[in-house]
Amino acid sequence: MPKMKSRRRALKSYKVTASGKIKRRKAFRSHILTSKTTKRKRHLRKATLVSETEAYKVKRFLLV
Repeated sequence: MPKMKSRRRALKSYKVTASGKIKRRKAFRSHILTSKTTKRKRHLRKATLVSETEAYKVKRFLLV
């Protein structure tokens, strides 16, 4: 049987809140930031919740 792949990246990418919801960072804030407005970058700074449809998959992936 092959080795199991670890899920360390997922554990670093998502956080589970006290109520069981899953938080994630927003995309489009890693490079080419000079072409994006300050307002856009500011809004991308905040974390957001994973949608309910995706939360089921992420919870299974995180083994929560």
